Amino acid sequence: MYEVIFYEDRRGRCPTDEFLDSLPPKILGKVEKWIEKLEKEGPNLPRPYADVVKGKIRELRMVFSSNHYRFLYFFFGQKIVITHGFVKKTDKLPVREIERAEYIMGIIF
Repeated sequence: MYEVIFYEDRRGRCPTDEFLDSLPPKILGKVEKWIEKLEKEGPNLPRPYADVVKGKIRELRMVFSSNHYRFLYFFFGQKIVITHGFVKKTDKLPVREIERAEYIMGIIF
């Protein structure tokens, strides 16, 4: 089993927590279930739940109603570091979101 952790910057700011706090309770409950699945299955979590984005960056994928929610993450030993979450509004993942996750991964590695 893996341990999911949320990235925090030096000032204690946690982008994932900030995003989760903005979600309605019903969606938040479903997101928590997906995170539990990720914790249990790690890199074996299949599509449509997860996918490789670029290099070591992966995405946890959720669709509720017409909204596509994404959480970018990477593996650090037995830990899964979720860098941040966002609502995906286009067909492709925004490059700036991928770069943000890569930057955070660079800080940790």
